[in-house]
Amino acid sequence: MPADIFWTSAFLDYAPPTFEAGVRFWADVTGYAVSPRRGDDGEFATLLAPAGDDFLRVQRLGDGPDRLHLDLHVRDPGAAARVAVELGAKIAEQSPHGYVVLTSPGGFTFCFVSHPATERPRPARWGDGTSLVDQLSLDVRAVDADRETTFWSALTGWPESPSRVPFRPLRRPAGIPLRLMVQAVGDDRTPVTAHLDLACDNRPAETERHQVLGAALQDVTEHFTVLADPTGARYCITDRDPVTGVLAPR
Repeated sequence: MPADIFWTSAFLDYAPPTFEAGVRFWADVTGYAVSPRRGDDGEFATLLAPAGDDFLRVQRLGDGPDRLHLDLHVRDPGAAARVAVELGAKIAEQSPHGYVVLTSPGGFTFCFVSHPATERPRPARWGDGTSLVDQLSLDVRAVDADRETTFWSALTGWPESPSRVPFRPLRRPAGIPLRLMVQAVGDDRTPVTAHLDLACDNRPAETERHQVLGAALQDVTEHFTVLADPTGARYCITDRDPVTGVLAPR
């Protein structure tokens, strides 16, 4: 039986030298306010949409490289962690604060948390288009793509959507802010990494807006554009519908 997931959040984890630049860029790109800092050393903050519940958070790491991790919101993190372990995950930490940190079979870090949330923010309008951060893409070496897709689909209960290789999105329930997608990459990276994707309805204008804010253009394909934020982290702007998350037919 899958974990009872009612919300998803992405955590942008930065090393101290890149933290401020990363937070500033993603606040500007989304148009979200940055919450007051919290934590023993002010290492945590939340990006707050004008309306709706938060689903993007930032953390200043004590050590280690920049990364992205996923929070899955459930009513009982302990019970959800037991389900994940049965499916092949490993527990990294059971916090006295109630959350559980795990790694997927491919080594991607995720957490079960119980913070409440119900209202998905709407896309933001920028001039001639709208956009929304709406997907966390798991970048998996090709040999592990089947195993990782099977794990995440079984854990969430979200079926795999029809797609084109190497992209394997899962069909999220209505109201969940972040889709999950497994992307087979052409290298031997371990552990699994991740990046954020935005959905938009005017990709050229959205790309230009991001470049003005400090992003660097990396690649342009038929349906998505790859950029790097000022810290060097890659992400994508896609032609998917910002409301449904699905690629609009042409």
